[in-house]
Amino acid sequence: MSYLVYVAGFGVAVVFFLWLRDLRIYSRTGLAGYRTAAYQGVLFSALGLAGFFVTLYGAEILGLGLVLAALFLQGRASRERVWRSESTMQRFLGEAEHRKDKGSK
Repeated sequence: MSYLVYVAGFGVAVVFFLWLRDLRIYSRTGLAGYRTAAYQGVLFSALGLAGFFVTLYGAEILGLGLVLAALFLQGRASRERVWRSESTMQRFLGEAEHRKDKGSK
């Protein structure tokens, strides 16, 4: 087992974190861009996990390519701006303001 398995595992953890952050922001705001990103995050997380297993069981470069593709695709979705003056940690954790009229936008 090479150190590249650990790199792939960290990449998968980042993909899962970004997906859960988008899901949290969507549940707080109801914005359509984050809903789309949360739905697509399920597929990209599966792609990253598949890449991890490919890396674990043989073809390390192919597996890392799949993980990198998942990371790249996760960041491509267009999202609305939800932060104004929040700190870096609040943005990192996805702490957006709750909106009462989630269905109107």
